[in-house]
Amino acid sequence: MQILVVDDDEETRRHVVAGLTAAGHSVSETVDGASAMAQLDSARFDAIVLDRMLPDGDGVALVRKLRQRANGTPVLMLTAVGDIDARVEGIEAGADDYLIKPFAFVELSARLMALQRRHSRSDVPAAVLQVGDVVLDAVSRTVRRAGAHIPLQPREFLLLEYLMRHCDQLVTRTMLLQEVWKYDFDPQTSIVETHISRLRGKVDRGFTSGELIETVRGEGYLLRSVPASRA
Repeated sequence: MQILVVDDDEETRRHVVAGLTAAGHSVSETVDGASAMAQLDSARFDAIVLDRMLPDGDGVALVRKLRQRANGTPVLMLTAVGDIDARVEGIEAGADDYLIKPFAFVELSARLMALQRRHSRSDVPAAVLQVGDVVLDAVSRTVRRAGAHIPLQPREFLLLEYLMRHCDQLVTRTMLLQEVWKYDFDPQTSIVETHISRLRGKVDRGFTSGELIETVRGEGYLLRSVPASRA
């Protein structure tokens, strides 16, 4: 497994990194949230061991940011705080498991392996997607933004789902025709542009939190995890 360990406590970090390396894992390490996000933006990891309290903020906020970006990497959170409310907060933010300090390395290793087994068995796309304050449920076929229900036509729903599953990635018109409309040819119409415009009218307009869907002129479209502020 490729594992990222994020903990500013040197003794704990060294202990975890040494144990995981000896167990045959490939391990990267860092001490704060900013450098962790930089590594997560540039490399893929199978699991993250994350301390709750970091020098530049709360580990819970980092998990929440990952999930908003549709990054489903399993997270095992370490904490010296053992109260129920703290653990519930982390789980609700998107952490997969908790381990209270001090802990035995054998338990940490076992929990990581269990997380990886559960994650590897999940060979179907996530049913619930969240980007910013937009939540899409692929099972109930519902979309909400800032808690408000947004009624979408079936094709609009598929279009938004595709954009959310490719959050922060440039999506071309050809990709949308192939994946949303299942066309292997260009119909030479404005079908994509028309649906994007309608989708924007429902998802972006009227919300103070900013615009998510961006047109990259001459290239395609981008759904951003951080909404663009209105001028």
